[in-house]
Amino acid sequence: MTVSDLQRERLAYKRSRARRSTVVALLSTVAFAAVAYATVTGAPGWPRVRDSFFNVGVAWRTLPGVLEGLWLNLRVLLVCGVLILVLALGVAALRTLRGPVWFPVRALATAYVDLFRGMPLILTLYLVGFGLPALRLTGVPNDYVVLGGAALVLTYTAYVAEVFRAGIESVHPSQVAAARSLGLGPRRTLRLVVLPQAVRRVLPALLNDFVALQKDCGLISVLGAVDAVRAAQIEQARTFNFTPYVLAGLLFVLLAVPSARFADAMARRAERREGRR
Repeated sequence: MTVSDLQRERLAYKRSRARRSTVVALLSTVAFAAVAYATVTGAPGWPRVRDSFFNVGVAWRTLPGVLEGLWLNLRVLLVCGVLILVLALGVAALRTLRGPVWFPVRALATAYVDLFRGMPLILTLYLVGFGLPALRLTGVPNDYVVLGGAALVLTYTAYVAEVFRAGIESVHPSQVAAARSLGLGPRRTLRLVVLPQAVRRVLPALLNDFVALQKDCGLISVLGAVDAVRAAQIEQARTFNFTPYVLAGLLFVLLAVPSARFADAMARRAERREGRR
């Protein structure tokens, strides 16, 4: 297939517009960064802020301790992420059951989602972290990392379950009817027909929740677990400098950026698939 002269002109015009947009975006970014840098560094209190929050020497000395705490955050994130996906899928499946006989199950699942979506995460951490051990029940762990992870799982399972439920209910009923007409039972219809479509549709939202979980893993420090935030607090008390907090924050940002860009890419892919781009 040959390309006509008119089509070549159109492609050349699009390429020139793309180059122009790139140059304009680059220049505007550089100009904005220069203005922001001049404004911040020209402030009267900048030397004191720089020494208290952006001290390179303190950052370098405290980096090993903060990194060791971040390794704990990563392990908590991995374990909690897997548990949240499994439990949230189960809660979402319970909420989508039909028929009056399933009403008690649906009511319990709805009450769970309403409770933990409405309660602030910090309160859940306190209740689980300090309330459960105070009951002195047999088998209840006293490890603050385990208790903090349990609080994260309880809260985020409620959020992710709603994302899964939205995906399940977005599948057109004709898909279910077609699967049932082929002889598939309810479980196989859910597993082979509904869930693959539902997960694909809500994948960007799931990734956004994963990014939020990465950040909130740092809240287990309120229970005393020595994660990156707690390690930064210890170093701050030792050096009387806030740079370890900034260092921990930057590490969390570096951890979240790849996941956020991947979530954006998946959202754009979903839009292209649905013809919205």
